Amino acid sequence: MLTHLGSRLRWSRPRRVGYTDRRLMTRSAALPASRADTVLAAVSRSANKGSLWWVVASLLALRKGPSRRGALRGAVAIGGASAAANLIGKPLFPRRRPAAEIVPEARRLVKRPTSSSFPSGHAASAAAFVTAVTMESPAAGAAVLPLAAAVAYSRVHTGVHWPSDVGAGALIGVAAGLATRHWWPLHADGHGLTAHRADAPLMKDGEDMLAVVNPGSGNADIDPTEEVRFAWPKATLLYPDNGVDIRGQLNAEITRRKGKVRALAVAGGDGTVAAVASVAADHALPLALIPTGTFNHFARDVGVRSMPDADAATEAGKAVGIDLGEVEVGGGDGTGRRWFVNTASLGGYPEMVRLREKIEQRHPKWPSAVLAMVRTLRYARPLRVTINGKPALVWMIFVGNGTYSPKGFWPTHRPALDTGLLDVRYLRADLPYSRARFVAAVLTNTLSASHVYRQYDLASVDVRLLDGNRRVATDGEVGALGSAFRFRSRPSALTIYRL
Repeated sequence: MLTHLGSRLRWSRPRRVGYTDRRLMTRSAALPASRADTVLAAVSRSANKGSLWWVVASLLALRKGPSRRGALRGAVAIGGASAAANLIGKPLFPRRRPAAEIVPEARRLVKRPTSSSFPSGHAASAAAFVTAVTMESPAAGAAVLPLAAAVAYSRVHTGVHWPSDVGAGALIGVAAGLATRHWWPLHADGHGLTAHRADAPLMKDGEDMLAVVNPGSGNADIDPTEEVRFAWPKATLLYPDNGVDIRGQLNAEITRRKGKVRALAVAGGDGTVAAVASVAADHALPLALIPTGTFNHFARDVGVRSMPDADAATEAGKAVGIDLGEVEVGGGDGTGRRWFVNTASLGGYPEMVRLREKIEQRHPKWPSAVLAMVRTLRYARPLRVTINGKPALVWMIFVGNGTYSPKGFWPTHRPALDTGLLDVRYLRADLPYSRARFVAAVLTNTLSASHVYRQYDLASVDVRLLDGNRRVATDGEVGALGSAFRFRSRPSALTIYRL
């Protein structure tokens, strides 16, 4: 007991200030007065409670892509760094702040902090933010770095921290920024690979091309018609009719033209692209796409980011063969076959995706995924099924077209588009507290070792419902009703234009 008490007393003793700290502080205080004194004092005050970084994050988030992802990751990293420095570091390692008289009066902050000097929370937040931003966007990180350095040094210049406080805070911040990768993998900017080059006609100005244009995809104020007309001025444009399945509409138009269509094109989001891709696969026609949706997951994996990418590929006649997923539905009133380009699922997975994307518009990606998961699982009903003949009780089943990464809870991209495999994941419901255990495993990034989660890469999988019928969802859209579902990978089923 005495040993334990002595240990606690040692932890509570104020940390000593070393010779190096005093020498560096003296050198800083001896710098001649200049306009930098006013600037550094203002920078130091602006970073109180992370206010400066929220403003910078808001500016970075104005532009889609790496800078926005960096802003969101930086905001998460600040939370971790602030908690580590202020809630853990300061109580464990108390230290008196430098005496106000050490620095000239003109530099002193009007309101001096009273908490422990060690470590510097300002330096921790600054380092966390710049580290997180740099991981997503090196260019944005380089732009923010001088500001972060100014915030860190300002704490010494204004006399409220010793240099070692700032150094320790910076180390905590870097660690917090890097730690975000444990739960939130870095975004893959490269497209999915495929070794299958495909034959496709060179489409000069889109002659003999039938192009589906969906003005309702993505930003409703932006009509992609002009982009399509610019890329393929000779193409015939087809707009989805309200209340009519675009697949049926497109099939009817192809039949009416009696073999005079040499290629299909689509300008829309993932739902529209999936529908047109299924028709292209059925008729063995190459597909060109212009991504104009909100998220454009399929186009991102394929490697077509904009109209110029699609235009250049069709003008050069360059295309690749990629796999498609197929689901055959039986036992219900909606039997039949359906292609999918991204994912298919049973249970609450589609609702989880829609909820996550809605929350993600205002909050960081990984916390949005967790919130969507918790809300969906709270009201989910377990499914009694057989998976490849083996009985199981599950909350939901996810089937990806191709092998997705990462292998944890939330798949984000496909490194390859020609694996000939499906990514099958499901959450067991037959174990006690399975939903709570699943959430805990996601939060601690231990899902691969959890007994409630299963993941397999398979060429095909058969799922049979033992209690009634359910609708399968493909590419986020509700599909046919049935009780038996056969999912298969169809290698190189779709030819798509890509350089």
